[in-house]
Amino acid sequence: MRKSKEKGKSQSTRPVREGPPAWVKYRPEEVENLVVELGRKGYPPSMIGIILRDQYGIPLVKQITGKKITQILREKGLAPEIPEDLANLIKRAIKIRRHLEEHPKDYHSKRGLQLIEAKIHRLSKYYKRRGVLPPDWKYEPGKISIFA
Repeated sequence: MRKSKEKGKSQSTRPVREGPPAWVKYRPEEVENLVVELGRKGYPPSMIGIILRDQYGIPLVKQITGKKITQILREKGLAPEIPEDLANLIKRAIKIRRHLEEHPKDYHSKRGLQLIEAKIHRLSKYYKRRGVLPPDWKYEPGKISIFA
């Protein structure tokens, strides 16, 4: 049986570039200030990147500043305590759990919840190994309610 992880990725790749493009007129300090300002407004790092791309014409923050968005936010103390990809998976699991409370016989959703929670456990294990999460952090479905 084919596993979902074995499918290929059909998407474009970014061109390799050393410095910022010539048409970007922002200095590194200005870009960092924009990132911090958007972080204070409560935007997650991926949304900050989209806003900078669409509204300010900044293709990649790392090309201009030499740092990633999360690195800039971490330096200013604005980084989320749980990484964004893990938080999104937890939100999805909470939504599916709510759905299953109303529809307990929805076996397809039960299976989907199992797959999502397996991803949560794999990702949390990775982040514990990297030191992003504390070693005693544990995903407990009934106790996490900060994402409601």
